[in-house]
Amino acid sequence: MGDTLEFNEIYQEVKGSWNDGRLRFSKQNVVYKSNKTGKVDNIAAGELSLAQWRRVCLGHGIKLGTSTGHVYMYDGFRDTDFEKISEFFKANYKVELTEKDMCVKGWNWGTAKFSGPLLSFDINDNAAFEIPLSNVSQCATGKNEVTLEFHQNDDTEVSLMEVRFYVPPSQADERQDPVDAFAQNVLSKADVIQATGDAVCIFKELQCLTPRGRYDIRIYPTFLHLHGKTFDYKIPYTTVLRLFLLPHKDQRQMFFVISLDPPIKQGQTRYHFLILLFSKEEDINLTLNMSEEDVERRFEGKLSKNMSGSLYEMVSRVMKALVNRKITVPGNFQGHSGAQCITCSYKASSGLLYPLERGFIYVHKPPVHLRFEEISCVNFARGTTTTRSFDFEIETKQGNQYTFSSIEREEYGKLFDFVNAKKLNIKNRGFKEGMKGKIDEYSDSDEDQHDAYLERMKAEGKIREEGNDSDESDGSGSDESFNPGEEDDEIAEEYDSNASASDSSEEGGDSEDEGAKKKKAKKAKVVKEKKERKPRKEKKQKDAGGPKRPMSAYMLWLNSSRERIKAENPGISITEISKKAGEMWRQLGKDEKEEWETKAGEAKKQYDKAKKEFKESGGGSTSTSKKESKKSGGKKDEKKRKSAGGDKERERSGGNDSFKSREFIETSEDSSSDSDRKSKSKRKKESDEEEEEAVSTPASSEPESD
Repeated sequence: MGDTLEFNEIYQEVKGSWNDGRLRFSKQNVVYKSNKTGKVDNIAAGELSLAQWRRVCLGHGIKLGTSTGHVYMYDGFRDTDFEKISEFFKANYKVELTEKDMCVKGWNWGTAKFSGPLLSFDINDNAAFEIPLSNVSQCATGKNEVTLEFHQNDDTEVSLMEVRFYVPPSQADERQDPVDAFAQNVLSKADVIQATGDAVCIFKELQCLTPRGRYDIRIYPTFLHLHGKTFDYKIPYTTVLRLFLLPHKDQRQMFFVISLDPPIKQGQTRYHFLILLFSKEEDINLTLNMSEEDVERRFEGKLSKNMSGSLYEMVSRVMKALVNRKITVPGNFQGHSGAQCITCSYKASSGLLYPLERGFIYVHKPPVHLRFEEISCVNFARGTTTTRSFDFEIETKQGNQYTFSSIEREEYGKLFDFVNAKKLNIKNRGFKEGMKGKIDEYSDSDEDQHDAYLERMKAEGKIREEGNDSDESDGSGSDESFNPGEEDDEIAEEYDSNASASDSSEEGGDSEDEGAKKKKAKKAKVVKEKKERKPRKEKKQKDAGGPKRPMSAYMLWLNSSRERIKAENPGISITEISKKAGEMWRQLGKDEKEEWETKAGEAKKQYDKAKKEFKESGGGSTSTSKKESKKSGGKKDEKKRKSAGGDKERERSGGNDSFKSREFIETSEDSSSDSDRKSKSKRKKESDEEEEEAVSTPASSEPESD
């Protein structure tokens, strides 16, 4: 057996919610680290006094008790883990792992036992349920009744609010009420904060960003008291996870951040972070409300009775000594402006993002702390509003995504180098030099899979291009190529800078009119070219009776292997067959693929030969003749419409030299407009021959002048 035993996906119950983590048994200690909060439980091997193996809701669990009175419970083990854990405990901890059954009768009467920090409700010496007294927020008594209220956890869908115990009167000892005795046992271990005694020190009118306002901070030996004009908060030191001291970008202010779990509450709002803002120029002289001997004994030189210095230094120093946690400061990162943070926006508010040695923290609204170990990947995205900025996206292993937007483009290089140095997975690393090895590690497996549809489309595209070469060569002469050099020359001539200054304004006006006419002509030419290209879509039509296009090597292999795949995988769907076939095709060797590629080449040669014979025998000629007839018919119709339109314009403009009165001109124009409407309706309903008659009717119907 090795020196350590490690287990993943082990769960710990925290106020009604299951938090997963990693558990390691070593010869020196037992260590559990939560994946959600990063909190570490470290139990020395010499302190273990109890070990129980129990059947729980998540499989099997272990209950560990220490000589100091603490109890730890971890669930999520398998039945097969019992033997190796039991042997490890006997060999290294000298503690026997005993099996203990839970009572599942569902009775609601039994015996309440207080064992350390747990209240156990036993039925016939078997525990029905256990309540960690640290979860109790309030204990109220009544006549023969005790009510326990619990701290709420926002991460749970259903929370236990309270439990009531009926305590029958006892006749053995009349001097002590059993209800009061029960309540005293609960309150001795419960997490009920009571401000008793004097504060160690008081900081007056500190600016707090979350929750917003100015608060007096009173430091007690076991908890922190925030006293404001409207709200009061009592924060036990056991709920403090981390401390951060962060310099502001202006180098004149400091942030002091306290991470809390569980958070403090204000109505329906939860504050997971307490953020204080200090000015570097503000100093203070601090005197602790303790004797020098008590300060020395309690804090072991970390604090002294009389201290002086900057206000933020005093607050952080006192908090570090009382909470007994390290203060996290920014590392070696420096942005484009020389600051240790990056200005950005998260959601609707602007703030500062601090790259730390082991994570990122954003202040201040809302504050976000992301550890490197919980980050799945990061992404550098283009800014949505402007190209002068970019977005920095962080995706966690739990599937949550955080987008920090509006970061200046100059910060990209510094931030990319920092992320790369911390070996975080960059989602869109691209083809940056020196990064190809890292991309292969985290590349998506879908990119390497064989796409049957894509292969078939490529093969059909090649055949279609070969078949269309001759048609494109015939029609290429009618299209005029765009030559930008010629247009530049024309523009230079039109707006020549060497034009003589003696030209009159009338000549200038004429030249401008000529230039405008040239522009109009060019635009009309471009439109005609686009209209002439539309009939090319008809080339996609297949020739009736023509040879069928050959299949690719993969499709030939798939047709021969489809039945075998169905037999090996009964009940497989059509989409799964193609996916499975793609995997099998990739695994084939070069020799096996050569066989099918040879067959595909032979099929291609036969297709080319058959297509050539089909064309020589007159195949496809009928379709081409129809196309030509349509083109010629269309051109004739266009010419007739143009000629008819020209006749109308000449008649309306008074091409006849004879005089026409005003009344006669108006009646003739009205009659011509009426005939135009009739001819348009006839064109829609009648055939091509009737269209020619409809075009000629306006000219004939119009009366001639005498």
